[in-house]
Amino acid sequence: MQTQLADFIRDTPEGREAEEILRKCVHCGFCTATCPTYQLLGDELDGPRGRIYLIKQVLEGAEPTEKTRLHLDRCLTCRSCESTCPSGVHYSRLLDIGRHVVDERVPRHGSDALTRRVLREFVPRPTLFGAAMKAGQAVRGLLPKALKAKVPEARPAGAWPTARHARRVIALAGCVQPAMAPSINAAAARVLDAIGISMVEAAGAGCCGAVRFHLNDQDGGRDDARRNIDAWWPAIAAGEVEAIVMTASGCGVQVKDYGHMLKDDPDYADKARRVAELTRDIGEVVAAEADALAAALAARAQPAQKLAWHAPCTLQHGQRIRGTVEKLLAAAGYALTPVRDSHLCCGSAGTYSILQPELSERLRGNKLDCLLEGGAGMIASANIGCITHLQAGTGTPVRHWIELIDARLAGQPA
Repeated sequence: MQTQLADFIRDTPEGREAEEILRKCVHCGFCTATCPTYQLLGDELDGPRGRIYLIKQVLEGAEPTEKTRLHLDRCLTCRSCESTCPSGVHYSRLLDIGRHVVDERVPRHGSDALTRRVLREFVPRPTLFGAAMKAGQAVRGLLPKALKAKVPEARPAGAWPTARHARRVIALAGCVQPAMAPSINAAAARVLDAIGISMVEAAGAGCCGAVRFHLNDQDGGRDDARRNIDAWWPAIAAGEVEAIVMTASGCGVQVKDYGHMLKDDPDYADKARRVAELTRDIGEVVAAEADALAAALAARAQPAQKLAWHAPCTLQHGQRIRGTVEKLLAAAGYALTPVRDSHLCCGSAGTYSILQPELSERLRGNKLDCLLEGGAGMIASANIGCITHLQAGTGTPVRHWIELIDARLAGQPA
């Protein structure tokens, strides 16, 4: 795609990156066929190709409007289009650049601006978010339906094993997961302990930066990344850990991008690149020890249970991890049911379910239909946002897959 970027962005790092991405696009439209919002709305401008045209026009000097911003807002950033694109167009990075420029030129007002500001300032603060979640869970039965859907029932974390192995990894606690589902990281620690790896959390680490970064506070997102790097770096520099483990795939895709996010920061570029290299999804870590896991599971054989697997977009499209978790679940004795349109987003997409509730709920309804039509009695996923969002729409239990492996190792029902 030929481009003539306007003076305001032409010679900037963002402009050079945007031009490189735009020049890869060949207008083929394969991306449109796999775009969830295009499938719902049928509007070319609500698909990747149309949004690319809108961003290109703005970067070439056209004045954006609220309609421009609306089409960009409706994008889930699910990156299904990137998995489909034969030309390797890095659409999500172009979208970040385009959204930033449009938001600067078409300022938000009223409730839209307020909601986004609250999300940027509230969600990434684990202490504040945790206190609010605990209060919400205490009065969950009295909450309005819409708010109740955002407050999962409290589940005990269980014991966290003592760090006793020579092999050690650091896990990111994150911002919302410790309050919404502390059982996930605790289960991961127990599974890794069973296969000879100790998992610890580093004091001082917090939100991965995705919330702020994708709500147009990219500087705030980079600050979150720097804080996490500072928290992890002493152990990395001392050679005490072999990996940084992510149990939320949304955090994983963000941390694996730290090298790009901070590539122009002379103080953090090298450290960020090293952190990104060390970052692994929990599925990658467990799969590398599949034999040890099989041996641990052998003494705990249980009847097969029908299970539907929902692969988060951040896992299958963002990190390009496919088939890994499915094999681990099958090895643990779960019978995975076929899932139609498994490549499509469930509608959670970070803060999307709050900012675009109507589209989000339609996507969730479609996803649950696909997940449950095979007769599964449980749904497994790999991201706290997807888990909470899906659970709000069904009475079928939705769990993180690592919790199901943990239950099998303990000889307990999931």
